Amino acid sequence: MSAVAALEDFGYRQELKRTLSVWDLIVYGMVFMVPIAPFGVFGFVWKDAHGLVPLAYFVGLIGMFFTAMSYASMSRAFPMAGSVYSFVGRGLNETAGFFAGWLILLDYIFVPALLYVFSIVGLRPLFPSVPDLLWLVGFVGFTALVNFLGVRLTARVNLCMLVVEIAALAVFIVMGLAALYGGAGAGSLTLAPFYNPAVFSMATVAGATSIAVLSFLGFDGISTLAEESRGGGDAVARATVWSLVAVASLFILQTWIAADLAQGMHFASAETAFYEVAERAGGAHLRTVAVSVNAFANIANALAAQAAVSRVLYAMARDARLPSVLARVHPRFRTPYVSTLLVAAIAIVIGLLFASHADELTQIVNFGALSGFLLLHLAVIRHHMIQGNSRDWLRHLAMPLAGFAVIGYVLYEMDNTAKKVGIAWAAIGLVYFAVLSLVLKRRPAFEL
Repeated sequence: MSAVAALEDFGYRQELKRTLSVWDLIVYGMVFMVPIAPFGVFGFVWKDAHGLVPLAYFVGLIGMFFTAMSYASMSRAFPMAGSVYSFVGRGLNETAGFFAGWLILLDYIFVPALLYVFSIVGLRPLFPSVPDLLWLVGFVGFTALVNFLGVRLTARVNLCMLVVEIAALAVFIVMGLAALYGGAGAGSLTLAPFYNPAVFSMATVAGATSIAVLSFLGFDGISTLAEESRGGGDAVARATVWSLVAVASLFILQTWIAADLAQGMHFASAETAFYEVAERAGGAHLRTVAVSVNAFANIANALAAQAAVSRVLYAMARDARLPSVLARVHPRFRTPYVSTLLVAAIAIVIGLLFASHADELTQIVNFGALSGFLLLHLAVIRHHMIQGNSRDWLRHLAMPLAGFAVIGYVLYEMDNTAKKVGIAWAAIGLVYFAVLSLVLKRRPAFEL
């Protein structure tokens, strides 16, 4: 009841179903981030980082930890669906909030399609006769149906999928360490994947981190479920930090093992790099397991991502920033079903367009998320330090500034194509916002 009352204090009715525990939220965040996410992008990070893959993930963890702390602070202050859109809109101003939401949509709308593409790429060699379109429609149909039927079902499916992923990762870790200490690759775990003076530079690491950071995106999605959490903003805050730390530890461990195993290897392609490492560790059977479970995990990730984006669309539509039809809630299942179906349709189109360009789509997704995070850090400082006169200098000033600096540098070193697409997306948002404000004369969505 306290969570409902907190929501009503901001002028909203409780429409979504409050049924999720802290554990449900942690599982959701872990599934969204995907504990085995490096399986799909290891080769791309390896290429850009010149082998320093776990270092790129460690740098990503630093930036994302500061961001997670900012999400935690704002989740407690504004316990509502909408994530960075709501936080920045109320922490900075409505215009900034709109653009934060608009930019994060570039992440949330594109990421399900990216995950379907990763799954299809992995399954092609195993099922060469199955057309990409059939895989795509099947994946989209499954995730849309589960999300349509209710957040409780989504939570149960998430838990089952997380168990499978952790089991597969445990097998790789055990077999990978056995192969390493049996003489494969570097012959043991070394510090070379964290620091190699022959190839190290901050620009190199930052550029690789801009790809590796894709694996971390998901802890932020927990905040979109604030209106479906029994514990409200406090539960969201705790789950955000705990899920990030848990999954990041797994990222660093598995990429450390893989990077040492990969010493001396020449990959057939960046897309299949991790699977080739898995084959070195455990033969063709482990490679097949890695490919199959990664495809399975990507669908789990897409399930979580679709739930997140539908809630952002719901929140923005509820505030009249997007067409009001997107705020419709199903009377029985109490889910934002129109937003869910729209995201499913978009995922099919984007998946077909980028079926052979997964690396480009990865960079585009990251640009949207990281840009939204920059605005989030500024919102924390303004809301807590300037408006609230907070004296918690660590959480409300030092951490947001550190997160802003790390993410800003990663954005600066990002691929130019991603920057151009991101700027074009922002420009479209600017035109749309101008029409809303100047032509349609829409009033502010909420009072600050």
